[in-house]
Amino acid sequence: MFFGTIFLIIMYLIFKYILAWITYVNSLDPRLGESTWRWTYDYQVHGDRDYSDLDDKDFVRLRRKKNKLVTIMYSIFLIMFIAFMSWLSKFLIIILN
Repeated sequence: MFFGTIFLIIMYLIFKYILAWITYVNSLDPRLGESTWRWTYDYQVHGDRDYSDLDDKDFVRLRRKKNKLVTIMYSIFLIMFIAFMSWLSKFLIIILN
């Protein structure tokens, strides 16, 4: 249970770090919006290449960077949820015994 607590604290710090990066990337271009929890899918097409890259390369690269950060954030959130459920079950076993 000790290592689970340490793991949750470390994951929380990483989560806050990723949120700070998303806030920073959002502040670089007003077209990205202020949302932290959603991907930015405007004019994105299927395949290897985004056609809007021909129009505004800097914005498209910034949007792709934000999308990667949001994906990492959701992954960390899922890992934290699973780890917390495991920690909570161990905590309840200790309390109820």
